[in-house]
Amino acid sequence: MIELRELTKRYGGRVAVDELSFQVQPGVVTGFLGPNGSGKSTTMRMILGLDAPDHGQALIDGVRYPELTWPLRTVGALLDAGAFHPGRSARAHLAALAAGNDISSSRVELVLGIAGLSDVAARRAGTYSLGMRQRLGVAVALLGDPGILLLDEPVNGLDPEGIRWIRDLLRGLAAEGRTVFVSSHLIAEMALTADRLVVIGQGRLLAETTVAALAATDDSLEDAFFRLTSQTTDYRGGTAS
Repeated sequence: MIELRELTKRYGGRVAVDELSFQVQPGVVTGFLGPNGSGKSTTMRMILGLDAPDHGQALIDGVRYPELTWPLRTVGALLDAGAFHPGRSARAHLAALAAGNDISSSRVELVLGIAGLSDVAARRAGTYSLGMRQRLGVAVALLGDPGILLLDEPVNGLDPEGIRWIRDLLRGLAAEGRTVFVSSHLIAEMALTADRLVVIGQGRLLAETTVAALAATDDSLEDAFFRLTSQTTDYRGGTAS
């Protein structure tokens, strides 16, 4: 489980994340939804200990990320599809991460297969298309067989077949009882992927709801999303990132 308690981040006089409090439960796909610049990536970075909050806490199974004994085996994350050495092959990149986290080498071949990269695993990752890089990022997230997954805009760069693949993968992982937290600014895609939605706008929590509840309104999903996010037009201090 992921729990945020009044999580706040400021950059100078600008509030990027504003006292966010919510929980991400196992067994369902939770969509983290908001317009570009709403604070989604900053929030995920604080959950993973990459940015320090100015106030509040982000907890993973009750502890902060830096306190985890084997982080990669507890939390799998995709924040940046380009986070690899371009001269290394996908297999070498995964093997190095596995060796540093006491993960079996057989797991490398397994996640390459899950990500659909087995046939190109020996190629330098720097030659990969954006969609293939996204698949490699997902393979990294799955490498430690973690119970918690965080993915930031994972459909970026994927073709329609790839989008169907990631959708089915995330729903399958949640069905296994894992905690799946995935961000997007696309309500239509989240409607096909997520069970539960956490909606933010300019750093503030706007709603915790389900896709079914949002679809039951008189508005279309797109209009309901716009109505929610337009509540932050009075936001102080500029645009979140």
